[in-house]
Amino acid sequence: MAQPRDGAALRALLDAGGHGLIPRGLGRSYGDAAQCGGGTVVELPHLSRIRELDEDAGAIEVEAGASLDAVMRHTLGRGWFPPVTPGTRQVTIGGALAADVHGKNHHRDGSICRHVTELTLEAPGGTHVVAPDRDAELFWATAGGMGLTGVITRATLRLLPVETDQMVVDTDRFEDLDAVMAAMEEGDHRYRYSVAWVDCTAGGRRAGRAVLTRGDHARREDVPLRRGGRRPPGIQDGHLRVPEGLPAHLLNGLTIRAFNEAWYRRAPRRRHGELQPLGRFFHPLDGVADWNRLYGPRGFVQYQFAVGPAHGEVVRQAVDLLSARRLPSFLAVLKRFGPGDPGPLSFPMAGWTLALDLPVGPPTLPASLDELDGVVAAAGGRVYLAKDARLRPELLATMYPRLPELAAVRRRVDPAGMLRSDLSRRLGID
Repeated sequence: MAQPRDGAALRALLDAGGHGLIPRGLGRSYGDAAQCGGGTVVELPHLSRIRELDEDAGAIEVEAGASLDAVMRHTLGRGWFPPVTPGTRQVTIGGALAADVHGKNHHRDGSICRHVTELTLEAPGGTHVVAPDRDAELFWATAGGMGLTGVITRATLRLLPVETDQMVVDTDRFEDLDAVMAAMEEGDHRYRYSVAWVDCTAGGRRAGRAVLTRGDHARREDVPLRRGGRRPPGIQDGHLRVPEGLPAHLLNGLTIRAFNEAWYRRAPRRRHGELQPLGRFFHPLDGVADWNRLYGPRGFVQYQFAVGPAHGEVVRQAVDLLSARRLPSFLAVLKRFGPGDPGPLSFPMAGWTLALDLPVGPPTLPASLDELDGVVAAAGGRVYLAKDARLRPELLATMYPRLPELAAVRRRVDPAGMLRSDLSRRLGID
C-alpha cells in the first residue's frame, strides 16, 4: 500500500515499473478491483480537498480522494446535491468515477460520469486533462474503467439544485414481481428516484413480492419547521455498530426468510407524501457501522446484473432460481436503468438491474451464480465489475463486447502495462 505525499511522489510510483499498480478509494468495492497482488495499491489521502464550488454554474471542482459524504456536507447547505449517489456516501470521487456509479435516478439522470465536465488523470505516459468533448476516447475509457487507464486526481461535476435536505417519498407494496415491474415502468417519467426491495425467499405466487419506494427532493414549503425554527437534519452520522464475534450462522436461510417476511409485512400497502431525511432514503446502511459483520466470518457475495428492457424475464428467472434452490438473499434491490454511458466497461444499460446480497455457505451457490451468468450473457446483459469476485473470464467479452476499444486506449496511455489489478488479471483484461 502506498500513500504518495504529493503529485511528484505519485508520478514516481507510476514511472517505477514493477508488478503493477492500481488506485484504491475507501475500499467499498466488493471484489478485487482495487487489489494488486505483488504490486502497488495507491491511496490518495493527500488529494481530498474540495477546491471550488461555483454556485452560479452549479458545479464543483474536487480532488479525487474526497468522499461523496464530504461533498454532500459541503454543498447541501448551499442548495446543491450530487447528481448521482450510490447506496453509500462513503466512497471517493475517484472511485465513483472509476466505477461510473449509478443510483436510484439512473432512469432519469444516468450514471455519475454523465455529469463530469472535466477530469485529470495521471498515467505512466503523463498527465491528461480530458472531457467528454476533449479526448473523448480516454475520458470514456476512464469512466467505469476500474482504474485501468490511470489514477484520477481531480474532477469537475455538475450538481443538482435542491431546496432542502429532505425527501418526499411514496411507498407501495406489491404482491408479485410483475406488478412492481409494471409500476416502475409506468413511473419512469414521474419520479426522479425509484427503487424496489424484492423478496427472493418467498415461494410460489409470492415469489418476487416487493416494496417500491419512489421520491424526489422536498421543497421548502414541504418541510415544517421544528421548534426554534430548525428543520430536521437530513444527514446524520450513524451511532449503531455491529459488534465483533457474532455467531457464524446468524444470517441463514431461516433468519433471512423471517427478516424478509417481517420487512414485507411492516411496509405500508400505500403511503404517499412521507418526509424522509436524505440519509435514510439514500444511504440506510451508512447508519450502521460494520454492517457486513452480520454475515459472519465467511462473508457474502454481492451479485448485480443488468439486462435490456426486452429481457425483464431474466429478473423473474433470477428470483425463481434463488427461491427454488433456497438460496437466501438478505437484500435484493431492483432498479430501472436509462441509456448507458459510452464507456467500454461502464456497467449500466437501458433496462433492468437486480442486486443481490447472498451469504457464502450454501454448496449450490457457486454453480447457481454460474448458471445465472449464462442466462444474463445470453440475454445480452452483464454483471457489475465493481461488485464482482467470481465471473468466469470467458464470459467477459460477451458481456462487454467493446474491450478492444479499451485495450487500444490503454496501449496509448500505458504502453508498458503498468496499470493492472487482481480483477484485470483474473478476467484477462489486456
